[in-house]
Amino acid sequence: MRLAVSSLLTLSLSACSSLGYYAQLLDGQMAVLRARAPIDALISDVDTDPALRARLETVKAAVSFAEETLALPNHGSYQQYADLGRPYVLWNVFATPEFDLAPIEWCYPLAGCFSYRGHYDLEDARAEAQHQRELGHDVYIGAVPAYSTLGWFKDPVLNTMLRWNDQELVGTLFHELAHQRVFVKSDTAFNESFASFVQEEGLRRWLKARGETPLDVTEPRRRNQDFVALVQATRERLQALYQSSQTPTAMRAAKRQVFEQMRESYQALRDGPWRGYAGYDQWFEQDLDNAALLPVGLYNTWTPAFGQLFAQARGKWPQFYDTVERLGESSADERKRMLDALLEQAQGD
Repeated sequence: MRLAVSSLLTLSLSACSSLGYYAQLLDGQMAVLRARAPIDALISDVDTDPALRARLETVKAAVSFAEETLALPNHGSYQQYADLGRPYVLWNVFATPEFDLAPIEWCYPLAGCFSYRGHYDLEDARAEAQHQRELGHDVYIGAVPAYSTLGWFKDPVLNTMLRWNDQELVGTLFHELAHQRVFVKSDTAFNESFASFVQEEGLRRWLKARGETPLDVTEPRRRNQDFVALVQATRERLQALYQSSQTPTAMRAAKRQVFEQMRESYQALRDGPWRGYAGYDQWFEQDLDNAALLPVGLYNTWTPAFGQLFAQARGKWPQFYDTVERLGESSADERKRMLDALLEQAQGD
């Protein structure tokens, strides 16, 4: 999961109950910044591990390509490297009411509202999750290997990002830099779909420019589409259940049955069309609830719609970004209406 996180920049210390949360955000971000080392120096250092040097050289080339070819901003991000000594940079807590699919939102001045709350320490995230459970909410914790501060800080490349192959690493850099180019308050689906389009199209152009053959993503993409469709179907069944007049006890039992049906459908996919592919097993083995469904599909709801906008801009990045910015300035309802129309056009082509 790659989410833009800017709440650190919106410290509002008037609410004493928020002091602890803002303090951990500040401490966590400062720890990331203190761990930075210049990529050029690491590449030149004879003691740098050759494998790390090769990855950093790829990062350097990708950042230059992003600025020169994709017209993405260069505010000094990804010119440094930070090894945090842990597998993820932070953990996001998602929560919903027990009988509602709408996320609990946390709002901050300037940055707007988010359907998750980030913690740099896993134990802090677990404590937040327990607090939400005590309030009667469904809860999910998602691990985050990368995020953007939207240009407020010079974001480094993190060791947590090197888990990916070069193509995914380069695509992620384009994704995070896209957040620095356009970001709309309180509209996660818009922001992530836009950045995901820039990631996909940018990576396609990067590979073409280097004469590289992209990895065959046909099967992984089809599996992801099947997975998202399964989650969406589950959402629809749950929505119908929550709008019924059943008692809480009956609704709770029916809810468990819906999630069990989802697991059975997944097993049919895994053992049938997916030919034994078990990459989603870990997700299905956890305690599933409303909150676990929140991040699924978050990144690509309107990605084809942005592809349509890009085609209308004749593949010119500055014109495309200008159009996206104007779209982002419209009201939420108008923005959704226009994106839905673009999505319908894209699906009809």
